[in-house]
Amino acid sequence: MAQIFPSSMNTVARVSIIGGILFLGVAGAAAMAFYRSPFVTRVGMAREQNVPFSHRHHVAGLGIDCRYCHTSVEDNAFAGIPPTETCMTCHSQVWTEAPMLQPVRDSWDTLQPLEWTRVNDLPDFVFFNHSIHVNKGIGCVTCHGQVDQMPLMSKGQTLHMQWCLQCHKAPENFIRPKEEVFNMNWRPTPEQLALGADEGLTMGEKLVKDYNINKQQLTNCSVCHR
Repeated sequence: MAQIFPSSMNTVARVSIIGGILFLGVAGAAAMAFYRSPFVTRVGMAREQNVPFSHRHHVAGLGIDCRYCHTSVEDNAFAGIPPTETCMTCHSQVWTEAPMLQPVRDSWDTLQPLEWTRVNDLPDFVFFNHSIHVNKGIGCVTCHGQVDQMPLMSKGQTLHMQWCLQCHKAPENFIRPKEEVFNMNWRPTPEQLALGADEGLTMGEKLVKDYNINKQQLTNCSVCHR
């Protein structure tokens, strides 16, 4: 019986198989890069709001504490969105005619709350509790980024599961003293890292012990998926 395909087709077949594998690898890498890109994650991309609220002006410029507006962050799962009354506490006295604040004045006059576009929005299948993280020494800046330097609010982190697990697997690398949770500029110093050395622990390891953090439980699926 005569040979149907020439012997050179063996080479073509090998090249096709290798090329197909390489193509799938490159395509997978490109898809992963796209999935992690700011275009998808929106990290660093300011969202349009009814009122161009500047955290840099209010936090870094005026020294307003996070909890003045986000009143429930220490006690509830949701950090809280400030009501118009909170805005008008100041803006009934200052910038009373500013055009950009007209939506705030309209909200105050009509008793209709302002509608804000969420910047950090987790999927419905993810459970997140602000109060647990705050009371276990996780700083605002860890998840939300350097908010005090943002003229307009944008995401500071991807909030992907892999990113969250970095902290859940090694909380000692991220937690801080409770009095520093709302300090946007706090960084551990060599002296602070030496705290607890008498117990043979770094500061982070000592805080994990003091906060009664169960590291094994933190990687249990039910902690975030309920």
